[in-house]
Amino acid sequence: MSSIIRIPVLFTVFVLLGITFGYTTFRILSFSRTVQAPSLHNMSLLEADEVLNKSGLYLKIEGEDYDPRVQPGRILRQDIPAGNTVKEKRSIGVVVSKGPRVYSIPLIVNMPLSDAEAALMEKGLKIGKVIKVHTDSVGKNRIVAQKPAPDERLTEPITVLVSLGPQDIGYYCPDFSGKDLDEARRIAQKMGLTVETSGTGPVIASQEPPAGTEVRNGDSLHLMLKGEASYD
Repeated sequence: MSSIIRIPVLFTVFVLLGITFGYTTFRILSFSRTVQAPSLHNMSLLEADEVLNKSGLYLKIEGEDYDPRVQPGRILRQDIPAGNTVKEKRSIGVVVSKGPRVYSIPLIVNMPLSDAEAALMEKGLKIGKVIKVHTDSVGKNRIVAQKPAPDERLTEPITVLVSLGPQDIGYYCPDFSGKDLDEARRIAQKMGLTVETSGTGPVIASQEPPAGTEVRNGDSLHLMLKGEASYD
């Protein structure tokens, strides 16, 4: 009779052991399940959270950093690289972009190029592009314009326009012989010529270079003077 009772008891024990072993195995397998970390780069926090939830993972914000290529509020980088295997239910840490760093750009217009470069260097900045242009309003090798301006955000390399001075235009030198000195000066100034004189008197006796010679902006014009004009 005792043997008949012992058999059901043993069977029940084996069943209970089997259930316990199966449950334990299931728990172990559940906790050790792994998934691949998805790429979260350039996603919004909401988008990243949805993607991670589908993989059984969680989002953890670990900080912020500046970056000109990623818009503010979007994910700049993650602590577990995309494609790496991780255990389910763990958190993926992310750093969120604050956008480009905003610098205080000094005003460098009308400064010599070398001085402008030094002023920018003091602020950790440098000129990215130099464009040279002819202009009559700004001296040679000085900054004509800058981009970005001092009141704008620095989101691109600094570009400057640098003066080459007036356009180098060629003329044929007029004949100043017999002309009044004041009139000759006015004509020479319009042509960008520098006037030098010798002798005395208000009238031009001769000139160097001679009339008809090709001259350019900045060239010198030497005028020899004499006394009263002759009206013969």
